[in-house]
Amino acid sequence: MDFREFDELAAHRTAARAWIDANVRREWAEEQHRSGTHQTPELHACLARDGILGAGWPTELGGSDVDPGFARAIFEELVRAEVLCEGWITTVMVINTINHLGTEEQKRAYIPPALRGEILIALGYSEPDSGSDAAAAKTAATRDGDGWLINGQKMFTSTAQLCSHVFVLARTNPEVPKHKGLTMFLVPTSADGYELQPIHTLGGQRTNATFYSDVRVPDSAQLGGVDEGWSVMHVALVYERAAPGTGAIEQTPTDAIAAWARETRRPDGRTVLDDPLVAERIGRMAVDAEVARVLSLRIRWLAEKGEMPGVEGSMWKMFATEAAQRHYSDILDILGAEGVLTPDAEGAPVAGRFEHGLRTSVVGTIYGGTSEIIREIIAERRLGLPKSRSSK
Repeated sequence: MDFREFDELAAHRTAARAWIDANVRREWAEEQHRSGTHQTPELHACLARDGILGAGWPTELGGSDVDPGFARAIFEELVRAEVLCEGWITTVMVINTINHLGTEEQKRAYIPPALRGEILIALGYSEPDSGSDAAAAKTAATRDGDGWLINGQKMFTSTAQLCSHVFVLARTNPEVPKHKGLTMFLVPTSADGYELQPIHTLGGQRTNATFYSDVRVPDSAQLGGVDEGWSVMHVALVYERAAPGTGAIEQTPTDAIAAWARETRRPDGRTVLDDPLVAERIGRMAVDAEVARVLSLRIRWLAEKGEMPGVEGSMWKMFATEAAQRHYSDILDILGAEGVLTPDAEGAPVAGRFEHGLRTSVVGTIYGGTSEIIREIIAERRLGLPKSRSSK
């Protein structure tokens, strides 16, 4: 691989920035930060209207003729503008999984409406008693005539308050090892017996607890085969790193703290960056940021070759999120007392980005699988080490 910097989207940058200027309002980023909801319906409608959601998809499934490079450039510019599309990221994961494993009927039922902006899908994996150990799910799905009844509870169902469906991992066979008795269902949030309650995280994001009390779904809502949910979920996780806006830009604080240290002077007149210990710390952050960038490039390279990245996504996720924790901890050491000023505090360095970033980095090692679970995945699937826990 050639790791030199090359902007393959350079031809689309000007047009993408013009689209952002014409369609994105500055207050959307502020509202996402204030509410903790990282999905803006008005923006999503614009993306659907202009065919950006459908870029790269076949026309028979509702795809548009928009250049996928232009669409990717727009999502990168949205990240730079701090306007996030997390509900669309999870939706792309699921509709790619449907396209890979679903029936023709399911593809027609879910993919075209999603590309038109009519469907958003949240992820229903984690539970209160099992967290990142998704295979320990207790939410149960039992046969009921030509359909299923779902009963249980899910945690951290982010953007569910705006979604039309939740992709629910449910136990359909309690008599077999836990990984083998699970099935995936697409549950409408309009169904009787479905409820949600908001949860606000340390990082300021709103997520949800979702509840299922005799929620009835038809057999057509089941994806990938009964008791095959573990394999289905693995396909979805592979697509997680390829979703637009995911890994597009390595969001690190290195450039921001370097600029602050270069411009800020100590009482003796020297800049903060003149301190060799500060310079070393920032240098280490830059090295970490480059490692994370190269790991994400490997994922993209595999996807462009037509392969399905597996453990590579776990490697990137663990390194990038743990590095972010180290970086923000170092930054608060560098800033001293000013480092704990919140974004709404007068005089907060870089508008309080560093204090908020530290809180966000803590939950970053939990979302999408805790670092402990990710380490087990890497150990077992890449290093060939034995399982550390029983599958019973």
